[in-house]
Amino acid sequence: MIERRGTTARASQIVKHNGVAYLSGQVAEGDSIQDQTRDCLAKVHDLLIEAGSSREQMLRATIWLSDMSHFAGLNEIWNDWVPAGCAPARACGEAKMARTELLVEVIVDAAYN
Repeated sequence: MIERRGTTARASQIVKHNGVAYLSGQVAEGDSIQDQTRDCLAKVHDLLIEAGSSREQMLRATIWLSDMSHFAGLNEIWNDWVPAGCAPARACGEAKMARTELLVEVIVDAAYN
């Protein structure tokens, strides 16, 4: 069975299937990569809780940066946010964002109970 939450015509915020919760990409506005990353990860955290999951159950993270020069700033926040011993498989790349003010987008898949 597939369960969808927060569904619009374009996307669902959460799709759950066979013990995995797939979260849509999260973006945030802010003045710095640290501010945007912190806000994105807060949104991811809230979606994980809604899906019956947690940061400890993350399986994979895909992170898009508007410019790889933001990599260190992203990691500054990411490294403190991920629980020790629970780092997911992760990919990080550079991509043109939907809006010029966006610096980062975070996509997470996680197991759920």
